[in-house]
Amino acid sequence: QVQLVESGGGSVQAGGSLRLSCAASGRTFSSRVVGWFRQAPGKEREFVAAIGWTSGTTNYVDSVKGRFTISRDNAKNTVYLQMNSLRPEDTAVYYCNVAPGSVWSIRLMRPSVDFGSWGQGTQVTVSS
Repeated sequence: QVQLVESGGGSVQAGGSLRLSCAASGRTFSSRVVGWFRQAPGKEREFVAAIGWTSGTTNYVDSVKGRFTISRDNAKNTVYLQMNSLRPEDTAVYYCNVAPGSVWSIRLMRPSVDFGSWGQGTQVTVSS
């Protein structure tokens, strides 16, 4: 089983940037899809972006397209989320997780039901 650790969150002003990391230990990400999700206070956890570990194919929710970039470092077994032009509505706890399938099927999965365990996440706070 793969263990995931998220890091890189912080507090920034609107327009700022952060880079989140999702590091895997135990098993690797191989042949799976890695997704970033976020949960704002009082809201459900939602899909943000995904990348195919082998293919490098990516998928983003419309609200972050052109601002966020998901990438991977195979040697470090780490997935990144570069977040630019941050907005107050991006404020949330960000989580990563893995799943079989494609970068399209992972965004259809229900975060509260279809995944196993989640990590502690990393807090991102964007002030106006």
